[in-house]
Amino acid sequence: MADAGRFREGLAARIARFDREGARRIADLAEEERQRVLTLFPLSGWEDLELDRYALGPDGRRNGLSFCRLMEYGTDHFGSIRGGSAAKHIIYQHRSDQWRVVPSALRGLEVEAAWARVRSEFVTAFEAAGKGAYERLDDLESLSYGQALTTKALAVYFPGEFLPVFSAAHVRHFTALLGGKPRAHSSGVRTWRANRELLQLLREYEEFREWSPHEVTAFLYAFHDPRPQDRVIWKIAPGERASLWDDCLRNHRIRIAWDEVGSLGQYESDQELKAALDWHWPHSTGGNLRLARQLLAFRDLERGDLIVANRGKSEVLAVGTVVGGYAYLSDAGSHRHTVGVDWDTSYAQSFDEPRHAWQQTLAKVPATLMREIRRGQGRRGTTQVLGPAVAVEVANEVVALEGSAPGKVVLLDDELPDDVRNVRDLLVHKGQVILQGPPGTGKTRLALNVALALAGRADLLEATPAERAAVLAELSAVPVNASGPEEDLAARLTMVTFHPSYGYEDFVEGFRPDTTADGAGLHLTMKKGVFLRVCAAAEKFPDQTFLIVVDEINRGDLPRVLGELITLLELDKRGSVSITLPTSGRQQTVPPNIRIIGTMNSADRSVSHIDSAIRRRFAFFDVPPDLDALDGEIEGLGLASLLEGLNERLDLHFGPDHLLGQAYLLSDDRPLATVEQLSHAFHHEIVPLVTDYCLGRPAMLRTVLGELVDEKTGRVVQTSPQDLPGMLAKVFVTNGAADEDGASVDSEWGEE
Repeated sequence: MADAGRFREGLAARIARFDREGARRIADLAEEERQRVLTLFPLSGWEDLELDRYALGPDGRRNGLSFCRLMEYGTDHFGSIRGGSAAKHIIYQHRSDQWRVVPSALRGLEVEAAWARVRSEFVTAFEAAGKGAYERLDDLESLSYGQALTTKALAVYFPGEFLPVFSAAHVRHFTALLGGKPRAHSSGVRTWRANRELLQLLREYEEFREWSPHEVTAFLYAFHDPRPQDRVIWKIAPGERASLWDDCLRNHRIRIAWDEVGSLGQYESDQELKAALDWHWPHSTGGNLRLARQLLAFRDLERGDLIVANRGKSEVLAVGTVVGGYAYLSDAGSHRHTVGVDWDTSYAQSFDEPRHAWQQTLAKVPATLMREIRRGQGRRGTTQVLGPAVAVEVANEVVALEGSAPGKVVLLDDELPDDVRNVRDLLVHKGQVILQGPPGTGKTRLALNVALALAGRADLLEATPAERAAVLAELSAVPVNASGPEEDLAARLTMVTFHPSYGYEDFVEGFRPDTTADGAGLHLTMKKGVFLRVCAAAEKFPDQTFLIVVDEINRGDLPRVLGELITLLELDKRGSVSITLPTSGRQQTVPPNIRIIGTMNSADRSVSHIDSAIRRRFAFFDVPPDLDALDGEIEGLGLASLLEGLNERLDLHFGPDHLLGQAYLLSDDRPLATVEQLSHAFHHEIVPLVTDYCLGRPAMLRTVLGELVDEKTGRVVQTSPQDLPGMLAKVFVTNGAADEDGASVDSEWGEE
């Protein structure tokens, strides 16, 4: 077996801490669920199983409890296959009169004929597993379209031969952890085969010899959970003015509307769901894509995720922990989309100022606001139910704050903003990252936030611009006590901007003009460029991270600027492989404690090509517009809604690279607050950029800006700042926008 030292290290201690008794209780519940499946769907009944008894319908069931319904929603303790669309079930009912067949080879058949083929493959799979002929499973092509479902079915009928892990990504993660070759969904390896290979790896551990598959799986998830720990926290309103709160609290769930689109499980993409939303709410198409993505995020909430329940813009009702997956209650009168939640009402509190972004039913809760909610815990109300994830996070926060300096806010690793943590992690694993996105999305700001986090000053992520600037200036300055030649000195944070004339001589090394000692003339001197100076400083201080931020990285000729050093950027060559620099002839390595962040404006016309060798050595991180940062209104005009509506039009006509970021509607990191600020930003920043996108075509400009462009002159009309919010709302704010109860209103004006 390959090296599994990472897993073996401290294994005995982890086993000693593991709640095996609790895992046994879960295993007992899983066995009860399995027995229920065997009773309702015995192996002997599969040859004649009818499609209606198998398939998942639009309301989650059809003619009673279906096999797929039971697999996805009725056997959680046995192992989850929740999340994503119903396509995982191979054949499913998409609408009341429409069936979908996923395998391409079966799409030309009548649905009953397609089902006969799929059913036959299930029967063959069960027969092969019963004889131990697992290699025959790989020949069943239709089942390859539903590998999670098939693997779970095999585990139900043959429980000792498979682990209750049905996600290909999770199987890969655990296999790599144990020193095996993570092959699930790669090179044509099916999940069921990879699952059995993982089981064989675990059987080589004497420590687990007497453990059941469910106990071992519980151990793996307890200490090596592959799911991201920085999952989004959602604010979800339980009906208009929290009219459904009593029901949600009593029945341990959250409910939302948009019932007309049916079960969210039938939609395979945000575009498909957007089309359904457009059909039912044709006048709100400007915001339906964002809503579609929010609804799919609601559908795919996982056990342990956190939800904040609110009433209006200023009141928190509770914080909940997701304990059950998505379900569509077809027999409910309204608000049929539900997720199981345990609620903790000790978080109930009211804010001093309204959160305008909370007008919508679903909204992301930034880390800063979540910390505020946690600090306000216990202001009023009593604990109803304390979810385990909440308890753990609160405990962690207390421990962190106890050791902090008075008056200093300490950010835990899991409290860092998601984008900062994600970019930092990419730097750790790749070495260099390019932040790409439309103008104004905050790419440079994100790079500097990562710099603060790397320097241990994440407490300044929420500081004033002046406080941030002061610390960034310190990081960008060469330490006064640094010794050595000047060309070997560099700051921990180095910023540089690439442009077409920026070259290898500036970044690496080259001959540059210099005055002679007596000032009598000029001569050429070999000098180190920015990168080599940082390399020299990083070698002197190996315990510190040196970060180079390259603004507008795509505007430089990257192969020419980086030259032969591109080879040394790979982390496995850092510090161990050297090259000979052609100009000076010196040997050069790249220290392992250097990181590079580049920013790239995706709307820039110079981004059409980036050398493939460069792309292989950089991770790419998308920085889209952040509507959640625009938590503000001007004369009733929601800034987030304004940017959303404008970007919808820009996306339609120019593509996603030509959107506008939130920075155009911010001032000193805060949403614009006055009509004068809005007028200045619109006429002097937004309009010129949109005009440039339109390439001087007045007709296109009017298509994007609507009535704001005069038909005769083709120019943007001038109006009083006091009248501008109303005009912008008329053009861009989505008519029929949904408020807290999911109902349609004429606009967001005056809501609340």
